[in-house]
Order: sequence, then structure tokens, then C-alpha cells
Amino acid sequence: MACGMTTTRKGRRNRRLRISAYCLLASVLSLQGCASGNLHSPLAVRSFEVPEVSAAQVDSGDYTPLRVMTLNVAHGRGEAFHQLLQKSATIVQNLNEVSAMLKREQPHVVALQEADAPSFWSGNFHHVDYLARQASFSSAVNGTHVDGAGLAYGTALLATTDLRHAESVTFNPDFALTPKGFVVSTVDWPGQRGLQVDVVSLHLDFSSENIRRQQALELIEFMHDRNRPMIVMGDFNADWGAGDATVRLIASELALKAYDPDGKGQATFPDRNKRLDWILVSSGMEFREYQVVSDAVSDHRGVIAELALGTRFVKNSLQ
Repeated sequence: MACGMTTTRKGRRNRRLRISAYCLLASVLSLQGCASGNLHSPLAVRSFEVPEVSAAQVDSGDYTPLRVMTLNVAHGRGEAFHQLLQKSATIVQNLNEVSAMLKREQPHVVALQEADAPSFWSGNFHHVDYLARQASFSSAVNGTHVDGAGLAYGTALLATTDLRHAESVTFNPDFALTPKGFVVSTVDWPGQRGLQVDVVSLHLDFSSENIRRQQALELIEFMHDRNRPMIVMGDFNADWGAGDATVRLIASELALKAYDPDGKGQATFPDRNKRLDWILVSSGMEFREYQVVSDAVSDHRGVIAELALGTRFVKNSLQ
């Protein structure tokens, strides 16, 4: 009996390793044809009909708080080992759980990572558009930093308002195992039509601090040119601690701040008890609320923040 159980475990482990190796190979093959250097491209914003908007999402006067959220959606697999092991119906159910969470939390803007366009390993349908429709967001953009060999996925933004000046940036792929990048778009602050803010959905490399630092420098250079207040959200694959300075580098160079960066109880990746997912905001924005959401819809936990503006910040930004 013991030998049989051991053989079964080895068989499962070997199958997982084969699947992981195949998916990694497919991701690497999708790099073929990419030029060296990071790739910038404007994005078309897709609009969706929203039958009814809840009261929490309606602009209601001056200085309305802005609710933002970030989530690594893990290709729709939930907490399972790999999306290739999931039936399409299970992927749909997992995304339904994500959309239920979004409807409950009612953010104005959501940043997604590991968000799939039609891909063979996750049901061959557009996850970003599906979530936009299910959770009643009126606009969406997504950047496919991996696009080839039957795979198309990357970062995305969902919003209850217009997304404008949207761009996708894929980081220089020379050293990373699989491409990473970010999407950025401009939104009006609720109740402040003249105040525009850039929102970013970012995904940094998981394997190397040196690669993350190079990617962070590419982000910093690009965002300096946008010249707007900003909110940078996503899966940084790095904690605030002294061992990896990536998050602190981005915050310092772009004049951003984090909520209680050294605080306890903010882990977003339970398997390692690490805070890998962040919301960084320009100075002058204040965190009125900040929460790591407990819903187990991915191997990461979502983070939601409610942001307010100082009067001086509004006046300076409108000038």
C-alpha cells in the first residue's frame, strides 16, 4: 500500500512537472519575432453596456473617493495547480467567483495580472471581456505581453468610467524567462472632471531581483513622460523588505507612497506569507481605506484601497 501511494504521488508530481515544462516552453516560443528592447503599443479601449450602476459607483459631488483594486487572476485557475488541468466550465466558475467579489467590493478601477485573452490552456475565451461584462464595468483594456503558440495573456484594466490614452508596454525580453509588462490608462477622478490620473496594472518578473530592477527602471522612465498623478498597482513579485528594493525604487523615483509598507498582516501571497501585490499612489492622495481581501479566488489575494484627495493636490493638478 505504501509503495502504491508513493508511486501515485510521484506520478502526479511528474505529470505536473511535464505540464509546467510544456507551458514554459510554449511561453518562451511565443517570444519568437519579438525585437529586443521594450515594446510600446497604443491600445484600443473596449466598451461594454452596463445595465445598471450601483449607488456606490455614481459620482456624487466634490472630492469623491476613488476605489481601486488589484488582483493577479492566475489565468482563471483559482487556487488550483495549473489552468491546463482545469475544465473550461471550472475556469468559468472561477471567473464567476472573481466577478462576484468585484461586484461586492465595487471598485471604480481594477488592475489585473495574468489576465488571458483566448488561450488554449484556459478555455479559449477572453477572460478580461468576460469579467468586464459579468461585473458591470463599462470599459476595459488589456496588453498581451505573451502572444503566440496559442497563448495570449498579460495585464489589464477594468473601469466604470472612460479609459483614455491607453498603452501597453512589454519589458525588454532579453533576460526574463517569460515576458512581463504593464498597461496604463488615464481616468477622470470621480466628481473632478478636470483632474486626470494615470492608472497602471503592473506585473514584474518572479525569478530575479536584477530583472525586476531593470523592469522597474523601464516603468519609471515611461511614466515620467506621462506627467500626471498616478496609481501603480499590481503583482510586483517583491516585498518591501531590505532583501529586495524593487518596490522602494519605484516608490522613490516616481514620488509614490504605499500604505503602511512595513506593517504586519498584509500578506497577499499566502503560500509564502509575502506581500507581493501593491497599490502605490502619488503624494497628495490619501488612503482612506486599505484591505487585503480574503476571497481565495487565486493564489494571490486581491488588494482594495479607497483614495481621497487633499484640497491643495486638487488645485495644483487642475492648474
